[in-house]
Amino acid sequence: MLFKISLKNIRKSLKDYTVYFFTLILGVAIFYVFNAIDSQSVMLDVRANVMDIIKLMNDMLSGVSVFVSCILGFLIIYASRFLIKRRNKEFGIYLTLGMSKRKISVILFFETLLIGIVSLVAGLVIGTILSQFMSVIVANMFDADMTKFKFIFSMKACIKTLIYFAIMYVLVMIFNTFSISRCKLIDLLNAGKKTEKVTMKNPVVCTIVFVIGVGILSYAYWMVTRGVESINIINKIGVPIALGCVATFLIFWSVSGFMIRIFTSIKSVYYKGVNSFVLRQFCSKINTTVFSTTVICIMLFITISVLSAALSMKDSLSKDLDSMCPVDVQLAKYSYDAMSEAYATSQNMNEKDREMLEDSKLSIIETLNNSGFDAQKYFKDVVEYNIYNTGLTVKDTLGDINTDDYQFMADAIMPVMTIGDYNSVARLYGNSTYELNDDEYIIVADYKNMVMIRNQALKKGIILSVNGKEYKPRYNECKDGFVKIGVQNMNDGILVVPDNAVKPQQVRNMGLSADYRADTKEERYSIETQLDNLMKNISFKKSFISWNSRIDLAESSVGLGALVTFIALYLGIIFLISSAAILALRELSDSADNKERYGMLRKLGVDERMIDMALFKQIGIFFAFPLILALIHSVFGIKFINIILATMGMSSMAASIGLTLAFVAVIYGGYFLITYLCSRSIIRPVR
Repeated sequence: MLFKISLKNIRKSLKDYTVYFFTLILGVAIFYVFNAIDSQSVMLDVRANVMDIIKLMNDMLSGVSVFVSCILGFLIIYASRFLIKRRNKEFGIYLTLGMSKRKISVILFFETLLIGIVSLVAGLVIGTILSQFMSVIVANMFDADMTKFKFIFSMKACIKTLIYFAIMYVLVMIFNTFSISRCKLIDLLNAGKKTEKVTMKNPVVCTIVFVIGVGILSYAYWMVTRGVESINIINKIGVPIALGCVATFLIFWSVSGFMIRIFTSIKSVYYKGVNSFVLRQFCSKINTTVFSTTVICIMLFITISVLSAALSMKDSLSKDLDSMCPVDVQLAKYSYDAMSEAYATSQNMNEKDREMLEDSKLSIIETLNNSGFDAQKYFKDVVEYNIYNTGLTVKDTLGDINTDDYQFMADAIMPVMTIGDYNSVARLYGNSTYELNDDEYIIVADYKNMVMIRNQALKKGIILSVNGKEYKPRYNECKDGFVKIGVQNMNDGILVVPDNAVKPQQVRNMGLSADYRADTKEERYSIETQLDNLMKNISFKKSFISWNSRIDLAESSVGLGALVTFIALYLGIIFLISSAAILALRELSDSADNKERYGMLRKLGVDERMIDMALFKQIGIFFAFPLILALIHSVFGIKFINIILATMGMSSMAASIGLTLAFVAVIYGGYFLITYLCSRSIIRPVR
């Protein structure tokens, strides 16, 4: 009997449950998709290093899922609260007819159980389909062999989804039982007659508060753009964030009175059609949802900013690889002079240390050959070079230029190369080569922040002394270039001097850059694997040698990009559906509460088209207002992020911003459309 009543209630209240169903199904699907990556990555044919990166990504996503489940749990309980509130009168009738509160709780238990089962089944079906596309995306990201690809259902992700959502539904049942146990019959029966107490704020006070909020917000915007140089990123970034949150709250608190003051003074707009009705409805609503609207605005801002940054970072990491990593492999090794100086003060040299010190007398190629790796067989286009230590520090090359932001590196050794060695590397990389007179030097750098500082020093014509001889700058600015391969522009400066300016005993590091002697991807991977196995055995165990490769950098950059993108996308979707669902549920509840007001408009002669337009405007403004302010926040937030990314040589965020906005428009716009259609159905008279 009670089960039949529950089933009948769900069918009868389908309009109220539409957004709830949609959100639950979407939440289940998204949760399954991101937790199924683990099972689907098993079938990918990738290198061991890539599989380690994918496992790390899965572990991170698993941790994020705990946070996501908390958000979804809060959202489901929040939605249940609204749905119960909508049915207070119904519960009052049940009690009047003699039904106990326990039986009402049982009805709600069956309803929650049915909704949970349907949403889980539908969500898992949709999630399983979407996860196949996700596996293709992962495979493309990591350049994996898809020959083993097959349709797969992740039992592990399914069980995890069932457990997490079962816990959420149990909490909802407990919440529903607690809510019913505290209800009084008189309150339930009079629920339809009660309205939220709305206090219209003083327009003058609201205008003053609005101006203050805008002022605080403007200062926060200035801090993260023009004033960014005065902000210590770690210690002081919280200040503009806190100011932005406070300003957002003040703006939403004051906007109703401010808008009333503005539009009532423009009578041609205020009295046109049902604009006065729409404005009053919006203002009364925003007055009672200041805090929640503030939270929604901040969540939307985080979604837009973080997702734009993540997509931009992913694109930049892969885009810069070709230019920043122009060779297949690079090896480096400490010289004998550098290591003998380091060991000079050591009292505990053992046999292993002596063997490594003896090996430092050999070239990189000799060390490889002695270790069983034929460099001539596996390498081509080989360029060997030296990095020198002449005693100059970074501070010496900057003179009296203020380096407060770079004190940690002011006393660092300034790397020095001869013009001959640098040009050899530059020709291999396809970069510009240079010429020097006997009394000139060049600074080569590509790290933007240090380039700006070094240019100040070069314009002053700072004279440097190397081995007792003075050298002047050939150019009054840094020249773009690098020696160490990577995925970002991180060369903070190399001093390039004439070939005769340095002494052989000043060699600090030996370097080698080369390409693999291979024509296919399989051959390159084979050489890479041999070299990797060798380095695991000798690097800082038998020799002071280290290495880096294009393949390893590519895998690491793709892995980092994928990790950041998936986490940002995961949280972004959850934040979006949470924000939109809260607004939608609020609107649906208000539409039901204000049904009599729309009926009054009909009695006054307002036709259905105008009523529908009034509803559309009201819901549109309510959805748009937090989004518009979030977009304004995002403009300055993205500018700040762009400044940070630009210092690492990362590219423009324009493309990623476009993708993010399209993503927001689809999900947020979808909720708006569903809310409008359901609300229109609620307010229309029963025929």
